[in-house]
Amino acid sequence: GTTYTDLGTTQMMSVPYALQANAIKMRTSTTGDTLYTGGGNFVIIPGISAANPSTGNSNWNGTTLTDIDGNTYQTVIIGNQIWMKENLKVSKYRNGNAISTGLTDAAWSATTSGAFAIYNNDAANNTTYGKLYNWYAVADPRGLCPTGWHVPTDHDWNLLTKFLDPIADTTCGGCFSSIIAGGKMKSSGTLQSGTGVWQDPNTAADNSSGFSGLPGGQRYNIGPYILIGSAGYWWTSTEYPSTLAWIRYLVHDNGNSGRANDYKFRGFSVRCLRD
Repeated sequence: GTTYTDLGTTQMMSVPYALQANAIKMRTSTTGDTLYTGGGNFVIIPGISAANPSTGNSNWNGTTLTDIDGNTYQTVIIGNQIWMKENLKVSKYRNGNAISTGLTDAAWSATTSGAFAIYNNDAANNTTYGKLYNWYAVADPRGLCPTGWHVPTDHDWNLLTKFLDPIADTTCGGCFSSIIAGGKMKSSGTLQSGTGVWQDPNTAADNSSGFSGLPGGQRYNIGPYILIGSAGYWWTSTEYPSTLAWIRYLVHDNGNSGRANDYKFRGFSVRCLRD
């Protein structure tokens, strides 16, 4: 038999020989935890569903993830984490409810409900950089990321930064926590050379992590769009204090990785992390 752990209880289950020998074609349930092993047999394994199809990180390297709108995203393994390597583009919460959009500058700065915007309302920017979400969309219990994924916490981002730079300072705020992690996270090339989307100079950018960070800019708290091509900003799901939340940012003219807190009504990019 094979030992497995379910909700803290260690049990024994008998695994069919054909399953052990990989001799049959198996499939998983669309949702839930059922692995169908053929001949009407099945095994219950937490997390095995098609919404969370792999219990091994290596199987995610270079694979894709699909959101509720049908947008697909490349994934990348960095350390022990699995990240989307593209910015989120979804227009609905996980349950199918639409996320508010089309807000005027005044409405954007006043709302305390989830909302998104597309930089300068230009569909080409959505294609390249994804959408800009306020923090209320990040925190909405209906879920912004696909099933099995979440908006990373401040701690999740700290783990990423420490993996790329073991001496990074992950406790400072309003600072560059690492002088090398940003270069490892930025997509390479420049707009001027026709090889990328960052403004020249795209200092130290080698994308050695595979994160492929993009300069999607932001929607400012009073509504205008700023800094596309020059800087990329990403929400964490962690508040600090109640009126602010932690963010991460990369800029074009150095290889640093920044950590700060900012107002929840600003519009920043989102990356999802596998649970």
